[in-house]
Formats: sequence, structure tokens, C-alpha cells
Amino acid sequence: MENVLYKPFFNATREVFQLMLDIGNITDKPLCVDGVCYPAGNVDIAIRVIGDMEGMVVYHFPKETSLKIVKIMSGGMEFNEVDDFVASAMGEIANIISGNVMSALSTQDIACDIQPPEFVAPEEIADASEKYKIVSGMQICTDIGDIDLNILLNVKSNAVKA
Repeated sequence: MENVLYKPFFNATREVFQLMLDIGNITDKPLCVDGVCYPAGNVDIAIRVIGDMEGMVVYHFPKETSLKIVKIMSGGMEFNEVDDFVASAMGEIANIISGNVMSALSTQDIACDIQPPEFVAPEEIADASEKYKIVSGMQICTDIGDIDLNILLNVKSNAVKA
């Protein structure tokens, strides 16, 4: 099941970064070791998933990466701190990536939808990682910085074939 999710999240992130940010050099690496994920972010955005799978995907955007993304998105505006505008932009990026993943999963007969982005505290993420059966993570590596993703989901009974 983990591979069913890993590839669509990586592919969707790569596509969004290429189309929206004109970033082409994008690689990935697993973020979890023995079922424990080690994210590091200053802007933590959760996208809740409902449907055949339920839970959340948490995007961890480091401050410097967030500021560079917003600079690209805004046509060169400089930001020094993560304010509401920057945080909102990171929420929108997470929302677009997650929507693309749900579309890709639908081609595999996995029906899920997403909720609007929300900010989450590290302790909420730690609690969630104990609650969900599918715990996966990846680090997306780009020329402007890295982004960590935690995928925390439960599959509804027999809704998804591994």
C-alpha cells in the first residue's frame, strides 16, 4: 500500500513544482526509518483525506524553502518572515499537490477527497502517527530547498487493494 501512495505524491509534487515554480531538478528519498518519520519544518500544513482512505498528509515546509517558493509565485516579491501570506501560499501548494494525488488515485479505483489545508502543531502530528496504519514519508529535494511529507492514513475495510 505504501508504494501506491509514495509514487503519486512524488509525481504530483514534481509536476506542481515544474508547472507553477519552473523547478526541474527534483528528487526524493524516504523519510521514514522502521515506521518512524523524521520531518523538519517551520510551516506544517495538514490536508485531511476522507473516503476509501482516511487520515492526513502533512507537508513540512522549512522557512527558507517557503520564502523562496513565495518569491517565485509572487513574481519576485521578497519576504523575510513566514507571515499569513506565506503560510497561505504553502497551504495552497499542499492543496494542489494533494488534489492531484487524489485524481491519480481515482484512476486506480481509490475514491478519496481532501479537506481544506490547516496548520498543525508537532504534537498533533506525533499523536496522529500512532493512530494511523499507513505511515509513510518522503523528502522532496529541489534546487530551492527540501520539503518533507508525512502520509498518515487508514484504509477503510476492503476499500483499497494493496
